[in-house]
Amino acid sequence: MLSGKHYWLIGASTGIGKELAVQLAGRGVRLILSARNESALLALANDLAKPQGTAAGTGEDPHSVLPLDVRDGKAVEAACAAVGAIDGMIYCAGVYEPMTAREPDLPSLEAIADVNFVGAMRVLAGIVPVFCASRAGHILLVGSLAGYRGLPRSWGYGASKAALINLAEALRCDLAGTGIKTQIVNPGFVATRLTAKNAFRMPAIMTANAAAARIVRGMVSGRFEIAYPPGMAVAFKVLAALPHRVYFALLALAASRTAGSS
Repeated sequence: MLSGKHYWLIGASTGIGKELAVQLAGRGVRLILSARNESALLALANDLAKPQGTAAGTGEDPHSVLPLDVRDGKAVEAACAAVGAIDGMIYCAGVYEPMTAREPDLPSLEAIADVNFVGAMRVLAGIVPVFCASRAGHILLVGSLAGYRGLPRSWGYGASKAALINLAEALRCDLAGTGIKTQIVNPGFVATRLTAKNAFRMPAIMTANAAAARIVRGMVSGRFEIAYPPGMAVAFKVLAALPHRVYFALLALAASRTAGSS
């Protein structure tokens, strides 16, 4: 179902996005690779082209590079116009800084909100009308299980991912019957340069390669949400259903036990 499709992958230079590019290209998907790091994108495009015996930039390779900073509204508008006819868009751009509300870092908070959520809206504002006109298209947004409920030291990041989940749900409602497929990916802990900033033990952490494989499998399914790993996803869904009083009591208990064991 994916072979021969043309996707715009935003956030392709590292982590899950890079692994996703490798796996999609392996399935015959043509890619437009976007991120801020042009040199990393060019290196990735060359690697993806090797099985076909071509080099990026020769005019023969199936993949192209479109450097983009999603915080720049005019650049996003130009990029949306430049990609032309595509079958789908994957938004995997993300910023993360562990932070407590007791010690806010406003520039980091603004960057988290701008890249993780507002950037997605900028791209969607340019792409969705095109998909609506053709009555076809695939939108896949990469959120996080951290968006289910407020978590300690997740000030900014969790809120941005919660907003992205809400955005995906709104898109699903508004685009029903148009032929446009909307999906949200909510991973648990994935070993990337972002999670390397965490100083705590991350349960059920998985490799970016394994995370990307789950996304690819989910892309060809009819599911709205691709959440993993399964056990952690179920646990977070249960937490999301708890009344506030019970939820905050559980977090307080967990915090006290952690403090007691340290």
